[in-house]
Amino acid sequence: MPPYHMALSGKNCRTLCRIYEEPIRKDIHWSDFVRLCRALGAEFPKPGRTSGSRTRIKLKGRKAVFHRPHPQPEMKEGSVRSARDFLGNAGVTPDSEGCQC
Repeated sequence: MPPYHMALSGKNCRTLCRIYEEPIRKDIHWSDFVRLCRALGAEFPKPGRTSGSRTRIKLKGRKAVFHRPHPQPEMKEGSVRSARDFLGNAGVTPDSEGCQC
C-alpha cells in the first residue's frame, strides 16, 4: 500500500455510504462497487478459465469472491451485506475514509 492516502471521490463516498445504510439497499450497481474497490486500492486477481461471473477481490490483506449480478446491474441484498462485511473486515467504513454521509 502506498505511504499516502488519497481521498475518495464524491461518487465513491456516496457508494460507500449507501453500502452501510440500514435497511440494506437493493439498488447499488455492481460497477459502482467495483469502482469503489479500485479507488481503495483493491486488487482483482486474474480469474481462471471457469470463473464465469465470480470476481475475486483482495483489499488490505482480505480476500473475497463476489458474484457479478446479471442480467440486471444491481447487487442483491445478500451481496450488499457481503460487500459491507468485506469492507468492514478490511477496515473500510465511511468514517475511516472521511466520507460525510
